[in-house]
Amino acid sequence: MLSQFIIAGLTLGIISSMHCVGMCGPLSLALPTQYLASLKRTLAILLYQVGRVITYSALGFIFGLLGRRIYLAGFQQWFSIGMGMLILFLVAHHWIFRKRLQLQFLNSFYITVQRMMIRILNSKGMAPYLFFGIANGFLPCGMVYMALAGALVTTDIYQSVLFMAAFGLGTLPAMIAVSFLKQFIGTQTRSSFRRAVPILISVMAVILILRGMNLGIPFVSPSLPSATATPVTCH
Repeated sequence: MLSQFIIAGLTLGIISSMHCVGMCGPLSLALPTQYLASLKRTLAILLYQVGRVITYSALGFIFGLLGRRIYLAGFQQWFSIGMGMLILFLVAHHWIFRKRLQLQFLNSFYITVQRMMIRILNSKGMAPYLFFGIANGFLPCGMVYMALAGALVTTDIYQSVLFMAAFGLGTLPAMIAVSFLKQFIGTQTRSSFRRAVPILISVMAVILILRGMNLGIPFVSPSLPSATATPVTCH
């Protein structure tokens, strides 16, 4: 059962790598690693990537708590279908009006995170690279939102954490490649990757809807266990 969430998270992470290269690639390119020795440069890049995975895992824990409440309330199937339909609506809105809906109340939080990242980037030593990655994980990202939507429809907290951790690990190969091969990743390539994001998000939305339909298809629409409470007997 656990392997199902790990494989699903890794798969989504690998697929999301195109988006990561397009959106987070510039942040990787901004890391001041060019002046470091080869070993320290490798360590700095790995610390940055590990920081992102830590944040995704922590978010998985938080959203797993929420998902567990939804599951125990017996609304998981309808919630999964509703989330998928909402995501498809947002994608359609993006295609029709050529702009994305933004949550204004989160803007101040994102600005705070960005300022924090600038201060971290100006610090010295290896630890700032880890903290930079942790902060990076909180920046707005369509594919992370999709992963969190998937975490919400898990039935237990540990499943959500594993799913988000696997998602982060799935993005590592492409992101590490960007850091080491920055001279080969041009702006046009990153733009092409970004244009593929709505398609990937739409696929994820359809999977959420299929999952809520409880069709018994492994990985895509597995049978969801019912949250039944144990009856209390009085003697």
